[in-house]
This record gives sequence, C-alpha cells and structure tokens, in this order.
Amino acid sequence: MSEKKLTGAEVIIECLKREGVEVIFAYPGGAAIPLFDALYDSSIKLVLVRHEQGATHMADGYARATGKPGVVLVTSGPGATNTLTGMYTAQMDSSPMIVICGQTITANLGTDAFQECDISGMSYAAVKHSYLLKSSELIPKTIKEAFYICNTGRPGPVMIDVPKDISQGPCTAPFIDTISLPGYAIPGKGDSKEISKVAEILAGSKRPVLLVGQGVILSGASKQIKEFAEKLQAPVVNTLLGLGSFPGSHDLSLGMLGMHGTAYANKAVEHCDLIMSIGSRWDDRITGKIQEFCPDAIKIHIDIDRAEINKVMEVHAHVNGDARFVLEELTPQVRQLDTSDWLKRISSWKKKYPLKYKKQGGLKMQYIFDELYKVTKGNAIVTSDVGQHQMWAAQFYKFDEPRQWINSGGAGTMGFGFPAAIGAAIGRKDKPVIAIAGDGGFQMTLFELSTAAIEKLPIKIFVMDNKYLGMVRQWQELFFDRRYSGVELEGNPDFVKLAESYGVKGFRIKRSADVTKTLEKVMAYNDGPCLVHCEVEKEANVYPMIPAGAPYSNMLTEEPKEKLEKPTGST
Repeated sequence: MSEKKLTGAEVIIECLKREGVEVIFAYPGGAAIPLFDALYDSSIKLVLVRHEQGATHMADGYARATGKPGVVLVTSGPGATNTLTGMYTAQMDSSPMIVICGQTITANLGTDAFQECDISGMSYAAVKHSYLLKSSELIPKTIKEAFYICNTGRPGPVMIDVPKDISQGPCTAPFIDTISLPGYAIPGKGDSKEISKVAEILAGSKRPVLLVGQGVILSGASKQIKEFAEKLQAPVVNTLLGLGSFPGSHDLSLGMLGMHGTAYANKAVEHCDLIMSIGSRWDDRITGKIQEFCPDAIKIHIDIDRAEINKVMEVHAHVNGDARFVLEELTPQVRQLDTSDWLKRISSWKKKYPLKYKKQGGLKMQYIFDELYKVTKGNAIVTSDVGQHQMWAAQFYKFDEPRQWINSGGAGTMGFGFPAAIGAAIGRKDKPVIAIAGDGGFQMTLFELSTAAIEKLPIKIFVMDNKYLGMVRQWQELFFDRRYSGVELEGNPDFVKLAESYGVKGFRIKRSADVTKTLEKVMAYNDGPCLVHCEVEKEANVYPMIPAGAPYSNMLTEEPKEKLEKPTGST
C-alpha cells in the first residue's frame, strides 16, 4: 500500500514543526483554507486573533519575549495587507517573524482575481525578505531559508505568499536540514585588528560612555556587557529598546538617553570624551542635532549590520560583528579606566536632575509606574504602546533583565502594546506580563480582549486615560500655541464596562491614594486577563525633553518659561 501523498499545506505545517514552531497567530480566509485544514490535526497551537494586525503584533511580542520567531498565518488580499503595519514594525526593530499569506491560484496571478494582491511586492520595504511560491517542490527549501534569514544576523520579518493551488496540491519534495545561501554572510567575531584598535582608543578615555542598544539583547550579550562596563568602570546609557540589556538598577546605569532620556544620561553624553555604541544605530531620537552630538568625543561603533556603520554618524573606529563575540575578544584587552572623577560628576548630576513629578493635583502616570515597579519588584515583562505613557514607563520602571521591555521603537506603532502582551504571555509563563496602553492606541486593537479572554491569559492591561493623544498634544502645547487640533478623545468609553463586556475583569483608579492597594489586587489576580482603567491627569508633559533636531544643550528639564521655536525634526 503506497504512502499517502502530502499536500503543500501539510508539508508547510510539517516544516514549521521541524523549525520548532509551537504556536501560530492566525485569521482564516478562502485562500488559506488548505493551510488551516492542515493545522487541524497538528500539535501546533492556533491562536485565533480578531484582526490580522493583531496577529503580527502578537507574533512580534512572542518573538521579543522568547527570542524565537513568531509565526503568522493569514489569507489573501486585505488579510495580507493588514499585516503590513506589523511587518514594518518588526523590520524597524529587528524582530524575527514569519508571515504566511494565502494567495489566489497561480493561473489567476496578474488578472485582478478576487482578493488577489501583490503582497510580496508591497512588502519589499517592510521585510527582510519575501517569497512568492510558484512550485510546491520549493516548499521545504523556502521554509528552511525563511527561518534562517529571519533569525540570523540582524533579525527581521520574512513573508511567504502561498497560492491556493500550491497549498492544496501534492508536494513530493523531501524535507531538508541544511541550506546554502551564497551571498548571505553573517558577521561573526569581527576583525581582530579593529578590536585591538578599539582597546587602544579606550585606554586613553577619562570620560567614557557606553551606549548600549537592542543589538546586545539580540546577541545574547547582556552578561558580556555587564562584565565589560564593570571592568572599565564606564557608565552605561541605553536606547529605548536597549533597556534591560544592562541592569537598570546597577550603579553604572544612567537609564535611557535622548529625546526623553534621563537628564543625567544626557549630561553624560553631552560632556563625555568618548562614546561607544554597541548594538545601537545612532537613530535621530538619540542624536538630536547631528552636527552637535558629542562634537569633541571619540566615537566607536560595534554593529552586526555593516550598513549601519557610518550611515548616520561618522565614527573614529568600528567593528562589524556580533556584539557577544566582539565583547568576548575585547574585554580581556582592556583595563580599568581612571573614571573616578567622571563618576563623581555623574553622581552630582543624578542628585541635581533626578526623575521627578509633582504628587499633588490629579493622578499622575509617573506615580502609577513608580508604584508598579515597587509592587512587582521589577519582576515582570512590560509591553507598552506609543506615547507619553511609553516614555514614563521607560523612565520609571527599571529593567534588570533582557526581554523584559517590549515596545515599538523605530516605527512608533500605536496599537502595538496590548496584542504584543498577548504574544509575550503565550511565549513566557515564568513572569507576569503587563501591558501599558494609552487611551488612543488601546482603541486601535482593543478587540483582542476577546483573544486574551479566550486564551485565559493572566495579563494586566493598564489603560492610561487622559482623553488626549498626549504626546501630540504636548507638542501642540509647546510648539503650536496650544492649538489642539485633532487630539481630544472626549468620546472615550468606560473601559471597565468595555472589559466586562468581553468577560474581562475590570479595575478603576481615579486617585493617587488608591494606586498601591489596587496594584496589589491586580497583580494577585490570575484567573485570566484584567484591565485597569486609570483616569489620569489630562495635560501633563514628559520631561526631560530635547526638542526634535535640537542639540543636547537645549534639553528641557521642566516646563519652559518662554515660547519655543518649532522643532526641525519629526515628533
């Protein structure tokens, strides 16, 4: 009796299993039915989302929390195009993701058939690589390549478009365990001569700063960066996405730098004689006015992506390589620097410019995050949406471990935080998962409350309701004479009632006096998801702040007394 022939869809699902995939975030449709049918008897868990964008953000959150690629399965046409925002978000933040899209049959390609769209063409700028399968015999090779590409070097999303005749037709191609990709080279240890040059340059510094980005997390180099910083006795500043790569509670940690970084981190950057970027791409949120960014400091760059070196910042020395391997070779070559006076100066800045907020008046987001850190003792995975709450969470919650802090950095995608928490909670059972969302961003993907409830995930969702798109309002206040155009959200729902309509337990915080006891109740509740409606102060601003495109010397630590010029950079 001959063996049953597998369909293309069955081979795809088997390939996913061989890659270690345990969960797929998915939404079905006609062109993807063969793939969903193949999933029916599979051991892979199917998480049915309520929107394809939610699926991509869940897969992204899963990837960032676990380090393993998140997998998405959707149908053709609008099902596929709805994933573009999530793919772009993952691409900007180097997050490994596989997106599999159904497609019309190959004979219909180019005929404007029902739900046909050139998703592979549309996705080029939003992915690391994309495929359009035109033969079932290419399935095993394509899946193997896709996972290899998405999760090696600088990670990123890979899209695979699967016509329906390919998925439902037979596939006789053998499974493969190895691949060869000529021209796709992954930097490893870096050039030893360049590493020695970096060591020599470091030896002459008395006011060094280590700028540590998410590349250290992706490399698994957190242990190495801690050893390196301690050996040098050099202070560490983090990018937004790099928080947690170096312990936030460490004496050498200055927290986040840049537009809304701590004042003492920014002061250290402004006055350093050497800045060494490790796994950071010198983005505009960090550099401000590029011509005046550390003008007298020596600049060193370590990055796995050769394209990032000298792209934004001309540097004096660089190493193109994996951060962990580079640090393992570099650390034995360096010695403790004479930084005692420098560290004393930084300590004085910490005392003079602490993170602060006025406790009187309305309920402050800063106070909520400050107390949340104390109640959880820093032992939680925190996802956030984009806006003021994101910046305050980054400032007041100290992250001591990598993969604790998950948010959209490069893309600044509203609606990301809550579904990302769902993905993180599915991937990680070892820590509580907290989603921090603004009232604007939450309403873009709030329907995933259904997904969280069905999966019985004990995530804690904090909705910061100030009835404004707060960060845009802040810019309109400071730079546009309080001409509040398109930022008022007075039509917000009662988020507690909304949560309860999905079967999700709701809490409410209106007063500062209720914060700590409510947080304790929320963290003790584990019978499924819960939502906390925080009715916060309406018109609070995030400080410190360096206006976009301005030099560090223009940093504001409090409300300005004079009208500010309109910024030259983006929000």
